[in-house]
Amino acid sequence: MTFTALDPAEVPTLMTGKVRPNATNDARFDAYLPSPCVQNHAANLAFLPDGTLTCVWFGGTMEGMGDISVYMSRLAPGETTWSQPEKLSHDPTKSEQNPLVFIAPDGAIWLLYTSQTSGNQDGAVVKKRVSTDGGRTFGDAEILCDIPGTFIRQRIVVNADGAWLLPVFRCVTEAGRRWTGDIDRAGVLISRDAGKSWQLVEVPESVGAVHMNILPVRGNKMVAFYRNRFATRILRSRSGDGGMTWSSPEPTELPNNNSSIQATRLEDNAIAMVYNHSDAGMSDARRLSLYDEIEDVEGSESVEEAEVASRQNCAVWGVPRTPLSLAISRDGGETFPIRFDLDMGDGYCLSNNSTDMLNREFSYPSIVQGPDGVLHVAYTYFRRAIKYVRLEPSFFGI
Repeated sequence: MTFTALDPAEVPTLMTGKVRPNATNDARFDAYLPSPCVQNHAANLAFLPDGTLTCVWFGGTMEGMGDISVYMSRLAPGETTWSQPEKLSHDPTKSEQNPLVFIAPDGAIWLLYTSQTSGNQDGAVVKKRVSTDGGRTFGDAEILCDIPGTFIRQRIVVNADGAWLLPVFRCVTEAGRRWTGDIDRAGVLISRDAGKSWQLVEVPESVGAVHMNILPVRGNKMVAFYRNRFATRILRSRSGDGGMTWSSPEPTELPNNNSSIQATRLEDNAIAMVYNHSDAGMSDARRLSLYDEIEDVEGSESVEEAEVASRQNCAVWGVPRTPLSLAISRDGGETFPIRFDLDMGDGYCLSNNSTDMLNREFSYPSIVQGPDGVLHVAYTYFRRAIKYVRLEPSFFGI
């Protein structure tokens, strides 16, 4: 497929939500979701029970700022245009990020997201809002997990015994230092009472493994994939007891640039993964931290270059977030020999600035398969828009 990188100034004019055929492949359709925000990031897709496809993300001026809130847009069955987004979080003092939608076994629809002050991810808590009317309205925001530094990104999985598994990562700091991501680690919040209470179980030897993405394999066997803070390889671990315990994460063959990934199990039991096919060895582009542009804004100390230089095993920030790729595994996630690129450009992410159109990343993908076999993907486009891609089965030659 041929890619033509857009001028960032073109993107706002495309944010109509209209799903249109791709000019280079008649089995692919694209849309740029509407949004009132200058920055839009961290999409997550989910189908509602009535067949409506939802996309949630966070938007505002810049990640970490107090005006960052959660939004949802919908694509109803038979429609060809995404709806105008609804704002679903409302705390003007917090940066509310990384939303996801979970359809509970009883039909209730849970919206989960994180809430933090400025770039202090080590202080984040997880909030929830629950809908009992099919997603038309949501109840008041409540705290789901108040353990400071608990972050989410991936979907809840219900195991064969009915336990809910919410993958999390713990944003941890050393005494006297700001959060940098250097010692983040993975865990699972487990609920055996339909979300009334939760127990945190840590993944062993998981420093640097974040955005844990759990997929059932068969029976009580599960596989999980992780973003890698050190920007080397996507990581993988396994569970043989329904997600109660996990093996230590180990590298896969797929590269990772310390940006989010997402995988889903397809109807034929293959695994489809969306990610950036890049790592730290492919570029020397680096930035001091994720929040280096806002760290002085709200009275917090910045991460200085000397401090970064003194750290061991540093999280790597700034590796270009491109290409945005889709890979397929037919052996339970052991290998991913089939790959397609969905978007490509320079992937510049040394700045999160969307107001001045500085960022050009393709990142934070989400993927779901519909009952008709169609694959749906959404991801950050230049941190200005959420881009949606629909792939018909014929896209893969089937």
